Amino acid sequence: MKVLLLVAGVLALLLLGRAVDAGAWLAAALVWIRGLGPVAPLVFALLYVIACVLLLPGSVLTLGAGAAFGVTRGIVIVWVAATLGASMAFLVGRYLVRNWVARTIAANPKLQALDATVTREGWVIVLLMRLSPVIPFNLLNYAFGATRVSLRDYVLASAVGMLPGTAMYVYLGSVAGELAAGSTRARTPLEWAFYGVGLVATVAVTVYLTRVARATLARRAVA
Repeated sequence: MKVLLLVAGVLALLLLGRAVDAGAWLAAALVWIRGLGPVAPLVFALLYVIACVLLLPGSVLTLGAGAAFGVTRGIVIVWVAATLGASMAFLVGRYLVRNWVARTIAANPKLQALDATVTREGWVIVLLMRLSPVIPFNLLNYAFGATRVSLRDYVLASAVGMLPGTAMYVYLGSVAGELAAGSTRARTPLEWAFYGVGLVATVAVTVYLTRVARATLARRAVA
């Protein structure tokens, strides 16, 4: 009975997350978090985990982390939070809403292909899918929960595979934050040059890894 109530609660939260204006809600939450001082990273991480479980767009939070915490802290905070959130959604998908995930897979050809390839090749496919987000990040967490990949392999492969994309989004968010604050804290042309070079390099590496992962997935799908 308790398990049924828990499942019902999770489903209700999922429906609520899809019904509200998720992007505006997360943006407002970020403004509030920035004013929390030393506990802001912990609150942010908790919000990120909740967003993962509720299928809310994590990209808004990742960009916001760059503006709120800067590049280095933002990458670390988001990377840890995204790994925890992905793991939590994975466990929910595996043990609490497995039937819903199974129906979703049955109705989606890409998810069906994912199920077959993960069963055959395990963590390698998890890593490649994280590098090449063919399926939205949050839905992918639940989809992997319905496969046979182990929690350990899933967490390790996800953590490594999410790092390039995390760095790119945090960097973009930090640049946007710096531009927004330009009227109160001016940067020198040399500083902006370094920022621009770093941004281009980060995006280029992410795009390259995405293409390599996508090509590898395509070859493995026909193998």
